[in-house]
Amino acid sequence: MQNTQQSAENNMLRSELELLMKERESLLIIAGAATGLIAELKTHDLPIRTVEAADLLATTINKLSEETLQDALGAVHATIDA
Repeated sequence: MQNTQQSAENNMLRSELELLMKERESLLIIAGAATGLIAELKTHDLPIRTVEAADLLATTINKLSEETLQDALGAVHATIDA
């Protein structure tokens, strides 16, 4: 009985982990695309509200770890020139 319950719990945890990994991949693609967009913006050509939204997005992206940012850029096959 205990072995069956552990097996069921393991299957549930495996399914949850797979779901989280798929969500992470989706979020990495979103973050990578957003990073590429921000890198290409010419803020002097944009309305102030758009610049403010881009700034908020850039600030949030800058809070990512270097590894996560690289994973995000890799997810969309992008690079950012420093």
